[in-house]
Amino acid sequence: MSLLSRQDLDFWLYNMLKTEQLLNHPRFQDHSLDTFRQTIDTAEQIAEKYFLPHNHLADEKEPWFDGEKVHTLPEVKDAFRHFVDSGLLNARLSFDDGGMQLPSSVVAACTGFITCANPSSSAYPFLTMAAANLIQHFASEELKDLYLPLMRSGVAAGTMALTEADTGSSLADIKTKALRTGQDHYLIKGSKMFISGGDQDITDNIVHLVLAKIKDAPAGVKGISLFLVPKWLVDGNGQPTSRNDVKLAGLLHKMGYRGTTSTVLNFGENDDCIGYLIGEPHQGLKYMFMMMNEARIGVGLGAAVLGYRGYAESLNYAKERPQGRHPSNKDPESKPLAIIEHADVKRMLLAQKAYAEGAIALCLYGNRLVDEITVTEDAAERKALHELLDLITPIIKSWPSEFGPKANSLAIQILGGAGYIREYPVEQIYRDNRLNPIHEGTHGIQAMDLLGRKVWQSKSQGLARLVQEIQNTLNTAKEFPELSEYAEQLQQAQQLMQDTTQKLGSLIHSEGPDVGLSNAALYLSLSGHVVVAWQWLWQATEAVKGLRKEPDSAFFKGKLQACRYFYRWELPKIQHWSQLLQNADDTCRSMQVDFF
Repeated sequence: MSLLSRQDLDFWLYNMLKTEQLLNHPRFQDHSLDTFRQTIDTAEQIAEKYFLPHNHLADEKEPWFDGEKVHTLPEVKDAFRHFVDSGLLNARLSFDDGGMQLPSSVVAACTGFITCANPSSSAYPFLTMAAANLIQHFASEELKDLYLPLMRSGVAAGTMALTEADTGSSLADIKTKALRTGQDHYLIKGSKMFISGGDQDITDNIVHLVLAKIKDAPAGVKGISLFLVPKWLVDGNGQPTSRNDVKLAGLLHKMGYRGTTSTVLNFGENDDCIGYLIGEPHQGLKYMFMMMNEARIGVGLGAAVLGYRGYAESLNYAKERPQGRHPSNKDPESKPLAIIEHADVKRMLLAQKAYAEGAIALCLYGNRLVDEITVTEDAAERKALHELLDLITPIIKSWPSEFGPKANSLAIQILGGAGYIREYPVEQIYRDNRLNPIHEGTHGIQAMDLLGRKVWQSKSQGLARLVQEIQNTLNTAKEFPELSEYAEQLQQAQQLMQDTTQKLGSLIHSEGPDVGLSNAALYLSLSGHVVVAWQWLWQATEAVKGLRKEPDSAFFKGKLQACRYFYRWELPKIQHWSQLLQNADDTCRSMQVDFF
């Protein structure tokens, strides 16, 4: 069983997103559909040969710390090295920087295979890619020349060190300090926790990107700076010279994602932790948000493909597991049915299909926007696309992270008792995926970002562009009578989203943010459902076109049935959510602490 259906991937990349059109732009003109497919072939092979085989083993034998050194399975290091050697670590980089200069949408399909095969081992290269990208954009030429070759060759991995024990996601309250030395570096002092990949024996060095505050910095987020802190200090040739004052205080033991070390790191226990300022002082959070937003889209894709893998596992099981008979069959001697024949099992499979395939389509669309921003020469259009991507990034992160695990829960239910034991993979898939609603900002944090900032920035240009894109799909769908029901429903849904947004804007203005933002999580759910409904109508239009050529195609008919499920079973929920939002329902906000 393939990790991801190539038929599905081709449908999303080429039927929906028209990825081949990128070949018309100078940046990608040296490529072809063949090179796109060959790269995805390579990723699929590496995923199945080097990442998948130790996925369960890494869950059983998580990394351990002997007091001096962290130990991981040798298979993790082997998989990391094959990923690097294949060129996938630098697939998006330009040719001049030693990369493959591939579109983000194609690279996302590749990373989808790797994450689907082994989410915990995939974290090491993906964090490194994101950290190197941030350094490329914001660090000095000296830092780039010294550290990017180490990271891009896989000699050094990358991390981001944000969270502190007493502050959690409230980065304004971080206490890690950066002391000026009068030299080319600062001395970092503080502690960080939940640092994925913060220590390991996979690479020779680790580059930590650390948020800290310089003495006398402005209060809150305006006083945060970003520092490059290597595990090993290096000479001018990148060779390690001495151990930096970064100490592993301990490993954290997780419910899932066990193959990725989660660490508590102490910086400057001996007052000698050297860190190099990235960019300008007090701009650290702005710089880090580039890595965080890249990671948020990656988290969404990871949640989506794990939802998809659980769906595939439960679908395969449902086809092979005989149990029970139709209610109308009273003959106990008759042959039991495969459970996929039962209506309630079909319901659970349809829900998984709708969640997972809708989520992957959305994540690939986000990466396609990155490509459009890259190749668009018109400055105004590029800004409009930026605003759209900014707007939907919280949705791309949170909607798959909410509904991917829901799909996995349904997969466990379909397998019944078998789903609950470790001899079958769906329970691990669920545990691994359950981290994604927390990773890179919770649902509530993403909701505050969406409703508190992104909807209103640049005079709501992002929202206007989203409505325009939805309308483009509606105009296409209206050409097909069989889609009229869904087109009308989406038209009403996007109008309801706009009306709800305007009402909430008035509430924020008149009653203040404590009232207007109190149900922000519900607004994110509503917006996410509308956006995924749009993705499903988009898929449905391409499926109808496909059926014109292949009238008996079960693949295209399956797309239409999943669209039907989403519109009849899921999208109507936004009516209730909108009512709660527009009425500024205070059930949760007015709950008194001593009532609990």
